[in-house]
Amino acid sequence: MVALVSQDNVVALVSRTGRELQRYRKGRRQVVGCIPYRYKIGDQTSLEAQEELEVLVISSQKGKGMLFPKGGWELDESKKEAALRETMEEAGVRGTVEGKLGKWSFKSKTRDTFYEGYMFPLLVQEQLEFWPEQNVRQRIWMSVSEAREVCQHWWMKEALERLVNRKLGRVTQIEIVGSIHCIGDGNSDL
Repeated sequence: MVALVSQDNVVALVSRTGRELQRYRKGRRQVVGCIPYRYKIGDQTSLEAQEELEVLVISSQKGKGMLFPKGGWELDESKKEAALRETMEEAGVRGTVEGKLGKWSFKSKTRDTFYEGYMFPLLVQEQLEFWPEQNVRQRIWMSVSEAREVCQHWWMKEALERLVNRKLGRVTQIEIVGSIHCIGDGNSDL
């Protein structure tokens, strides 16, 4: 008997490694990541069922902190493809990558260099039972307020605030310059 398996459900259980294909811009390593999210249905006994935003955080390989999945953007992929790949490798989830939350410049905690990071929301549609980094990371669904407390990177916390504001329909950045009003939601490179 032969079993046929769809390629859509097959995941390579090995993460990409090495820096041969890594993108750099003006000497800064380019990294991309996602904030995986879903809606949790609240108390069904109330007249109005409350939908609560939950996000997925993962443990760091190098420390005790928690963060959102992210990693190197490589030459053979778009930003969104890289963000989706990193999220699948590190957190074991797949879904729809939405519009960019923003771009951040930050200093590496382990190297004396600066990175440029791009973050995207990812509406989770599938949580895998097996994924490449399952033996070296923990993944935990939590509320936004819990994620604010445990996330170890300031720039990821900013990205989380942009996601929350976007989902709640609020403007995340307003700058007044003279009589010119500039409004950005992370889709620009402000």
